[in-house]
Amino acid sequence: MTDPFATNRADLRLRFATEADTALILEFIRSLAEYEKLADHVRADEQALRRSLFGDRRYAEVIIAEHHGAPAGFALFFHNYSTFLARPGIYLEDLYVRPEFRGQGIGREILSCLAGIALDRDCGRLEWSVLDWNEDAIAFYRSIGAHPMDEWTVFRVDGADLSRLSASNREQQ
Repeated sequence: MTDPFATNRADLRLRFATEADTALILEFIRSLAEYEKLADHVRADEQALRRSLFGDRRYAEVIIAEHHGAPAGFALFFHNYSTFLARPGIYLEDLYVRPEFRGQGIGREILSCLAGIALDRDCGRLEWSVLDWNEDAIAFYRSIGAHPMDEWTVFRVDGADLSRLSASNREQQ
């Protein structure tokens, strides 16, 4: 088994986030949301992140990338499961590299690290979503061998619809 955090670069360090990184993680999330033109959708705060990332039940993990000791980017991921493979997978929820650090291979190093973690944990796949308009990201992902799942459409139920759906089940009982 190899160290997924190992790089051949003296200027870059990848590591798992700790609870002390909570404010930094929130800063990355807000920066990503702003880039994606979704800043008004962010409801996360430090307390909620601390509880869900470092509490008794941890729902996700975070990798921090440091370039010459400066926080350069992050990846937040969690496990999913493939019934077809009968194996876990890794779902990358967020990948963000600060603008001043882009074009230096940091995103590729983070994805390489995640691929190593996936292999170490016997995962069958690493997957993520990308906004249709983010052509730079799409081109980058294709360049590393990722392929779009064009035949799939993501569905979501949230907010009032989530509450309504839950209530409809209870009303039938």
